Amino acid sequence: MAYVDAMARPDETTAFYNPLDPGYVADPFPHLSEMRDLAPVQQTLAGPWALFRYDDVFRLLRDPALSVDDVNADLSVSQRAVMYEEVFGDDMLRPDTSILNTDPPDHTRLRRLISKVFTPRAIEALRPMIQRLVDDALDQMAADGTTNVVDRLAFPLPFDVISEMMGMPDSDRDQIRDWSEALVKTLDPILTEEDIRAAHRASVAMDAHITEVIEWKRSSPGDDLMTRLIEAEEDGDRLSAEELRDQVVVLFVAGHETTVNLVGTGIYELLRHPDQLRLWRDDPSISPNAIEELLRFVAPVQFSRRIATSDLDYGGQTIGKGSFVLAGLASANRDESHWGPTANQLDLTRESAGSHLSFGNGIHYCLGASLAKLEGRIAIGSFIERFPHAKVVGEPVWNGRINLRGLQELMVDVDGSG
Repeated sequence: MAYVDAMARPDETTAFYNPLDPGYVADPFPHLSEMRDLAPVQQTLAGPWALFRYDDVFRLLRDPALSVDDVNADLSVSQRAVMYEEVFGDDMLRPDTSILNTDPPDHTRLRRLISKVFTPRAIEALRPMIQRLVDDALDQMAADGTTNVVDRLAFPLPFDVISEMMGMPDSDRDQIRDWSEALVKTLDPILTEEDIRAAHRASVAMDAHITEVIEWKRSSPGDDLMTRLIEAEEDGDRLSAEELRDQVVVLFVAGHETTVNLVGTGIYELLRHPDQLRLWRDDPSISPNAIEELLRFVAPVQFSRRIATSDLDYGGQTIGKGSFVLAGLASANRDESHWGPTANQLDLTRESAGSHLSFGNGIHYCLGASLAKLEGRIAIGSFIERFPHAKVVGEPVWNGRINLRGLQELMVDVDGSG
């Protein structure tokens, strides 16, 4: 069963966040708009609180006193924790030392070490490699004629980029993809028992595999990101074996899935808005702002979470210490009170596009944001230049995820002749 089933449902007059509504995954934005209007601060059926308005979400993300470490959560009010305990008993999943789930001062130390290999210069140096991978994918798509953009471009590109950056063996890619898909499912607010078990199996297998690769890299260093992470040091401080493993896992899981959604859904939205597609195609100089607007509009990550370390007041409601709080990134990105009456329109020239919250904000702002933007600009920009007459064939198929919402299938006739 899904753990949300364990919660009592409110009466019919109460507005409540319900991602199980038919059609939600294909288009969550009308429901999120309703939440902003009727219940912008609420305790969800699954237990965590949720915030839906831009100002509240921004304030939460910027609050350095909040936590991302489960050790600070009151697990008695978490249906997810109840379900994990039912499945595993005392054999719970291991502690996560990744930068995503670590508080200061450990987070500050990890970010300082990891940022040494994610400099703007290092990211820009990846441009030729990314362009090569994109061009190869577009050649395949041209040969196909009608093709699935997700399978051909959106999915393999970020995975191949991070694999080449890491210096990972090609033979590892398919199995890492499978493990990654199982792990990202746990980021959804609704889980089944099988989701949890599958994620646990994937976590154990991924940990063992990455640990083995790291040991191989230690004895055979190369000009790659994993070698630089192994060698990263400041004032005698280095990543521990567990920290190094967890950062590598996060780069594959979080870094890959978000870019898949940006590229796939971004191309879909441009094909649905041909005036905006022409605008970018005819003036490539707008690409930096265009990718910011697409990030705002599609929100590859729909929610980010925090844990209250003291009682919080939002909208006149008290969120108790230890509560999980979901920051509605996708909802904030469409909030009319911040973006004005055109909030639900795609406008690649929007002056304020860069203030979107798709990569979070504050101390946990995504370290890989620059890489994701570069991949998005090259992949989407090259696609619309190469295939100016492309059109969608049939209906897209969504991946069914609530948090990392994106397309599983987008069939496109690349020359528009079909």
